[in-house]
Amino acid sequence: MTRDALVLLSRDTPHARETLPTHADRLARRGSVDEIHTCYYGHEAQYDLRDQLADVRADRVFAVPMVAAHDRQTTVDVPAALDRIDAAVHYGEPVGRSPAVTAALRDRAEEASTTEPQALALVALGSSSQPYHRQVAEYHAGRLREHGAYGEVTTSYVVQNPAVECLRYNVDADRAVVLPLFVVGSQATSDDIPDRLELDRGNLDYAAPLGDHPQLTNAAAAELAKQRVLAENGAAADTFEQSLTADAAAVATDGRGDEHL
Repeated sequence: MTRDALVLLSRDTPHARETLPTHADRLARRGSVDEIHTCYYGHEAQYDLRDQLADVRADRVFAVPMVAAHDRQTTVDVPAALDRIDAAVHYGEPVGRSPAVTAALRDRAEEASTTEPQALALVALGSSSQPYHRQVAEYHAGRLREHGAYGEVTTSYVVQNPAVECLRYNVDADRAVVLPLFVVGSQATSDDIPDRLELDRGNLDYAAPLGDHPQLTNAAAAELAKQRVLAENGAAADTFEQSLTADAAAVATDGRGDEHL
């Protein structure tokens, strides 16, 4: 019998280490896979993940990034780290693109609102060279405009335009709720974004990151199910994520002089 493992991947923050086990526990109760691992990485993903991934023992491994959108690490460094696993690895999409996340964002907005806001503003990380964060932010903004109760939905970014510090001036409404489109909290969500928004000036309610919201568990479960179907139908190799793992032969060393074993 084929033994399957699920690996949930996240940037390493205290909030990630609090919330990923919650998703893992929920998924374990559903009994979809034989084992589940939560793995965390910093700026050196290949090195950070090496020992953690060594604990994965399965015939097939389904790896799901618990992040809002792809970035350089999930398109380059994480696939190279996954190349170390001695099993068939199926690399999934980040959970942030899931339709379930729109519902989670709506819930976070309701939780944060101190009055009836007229506008909703998404803040994503963004990128100077990759389109993925903007694509995900615009995707959810479009769904919230179509199915939400807000008269205005806008987007802004930490590292690209329109910049988060301009959000207050780009919203026409008198009051708005701001949603950080981040799966786990970090210094960006706790300090950088609030400071740049000048929250002490009022008129902006600030929501929590998506964190342990049950809809993220649903998003991970849906991605696992999709990747399993693709694997069993022989179509997994056609996905963007599988092309990343196919092209990401890990370098001979990880930058610290350690051999790639």
